[in-house]
Amino acid sequence: MSSTVRDSKSHGATSASPANLETTASSNKNYKGFVAGVFSGIAKLSVGHPFDTVKVRLQTTGKSQFQGPLDCVLQTVRNEGVRGLYKGATPPLVGWMFMDSLMLGSLTVYRRELLERVFTTPTLRTIDNKLPPVGHGVAGIMAGATVSFIAAPVEHIKARLQIQYAADKSQRLYSGPIDCAKKILKGHGISGLYHGLFATLLFRSFFFFWWGSYDIFSSLLSEKTNISTPAVNFWAGGLSAQIFWLTSYPSDVVKQRIMTDPLGPERRFPRWRDAARTIYRENGWRGYWRGFLPCFLRAFPANAIALLAFEGVMRGLPA
Repeated sequence: MSSTVRDSKSHGATSASPANLETTASSNKNYKGFVAGVFSGIAKLSVGHPFDTVKVRLQTTGKSQFQGPLDCVLQTVRNEGVRGLYKGATPPLVGWMFMDSLMLGSLTVYRRELLERVFTTPTLRTIDNKLPPVGHGVAGIMAGATVSFIAAPVEHIKARLQIQYAADKSQRLYSGPIDCAKKILKGHGISGLYHGLFATLLFRSFFFFWWGSYDIFSSLLSEKTNISTPAVNFWAGGLSAQIFWLTSYPSDVVKQRIMTDPLGPERRFPRWRDAARTIYRENGWRGYWRGFLPCFLRAFPANAIALLAFEGVMRGLPA
């Protein structure tokens, strides 16, 4: 996020959003980021997980099972109750606590290193001598790659739990995230748990568009409006998340198909391109956008509210 938000819109309070982690990391105790990450994860999960469940189910099934997002919601609630929309919620809740910390921490380091080692001349920086949007985008790619090593197993377990349709727990292959992880490790080892890592790395390379547009939106909102810093963070966070999903969604569809592919001899997609080709063969170009509506609807509120929760807790905790 642009430094102009920090300089001109602090309104007497220190913002602790990703925008100004450079200035707060040294002054805030480490526990604050962890605690704030917990609340950010809870907010993101509460708002976004039902949309994510619908998205994953649409991405990994044919038209014969669900006619669309609304039909998927109605069938899920009717057959499994409201809790069905929160299947697989525990892995991302636990994982996001660590993922948010690693993401924001590594992003801050990469932005600083790029500013000091790559964007070193005035011609490569912004007018106020800061990292340009492309630099934020490159830092986003690097941070996305870093966090992928936590995200891959978390998302793998989550996806397998989300496609368990039986309302009766005794009829499900996995009783929960721990049971799922144990069975995958027992049958396929660490490589099985990290099934889909390459697809995760490729998907998160689109963080370039998320963090690059985040900086652009933040600068524009700060310079062209009189809204407060929390409002800037809210709108920039939500809008940039939608930019991210517009650019990355097809790669997410491929990732989900790989992560829900049977492990072992029944495996259908030994390579990323095999999954991509199968999606196109089955549904054409539209197959890459199946389930997009619930994802797009989730993107703005889930990420905007998560950022507000993170910022509010960071400011409220004692230094």
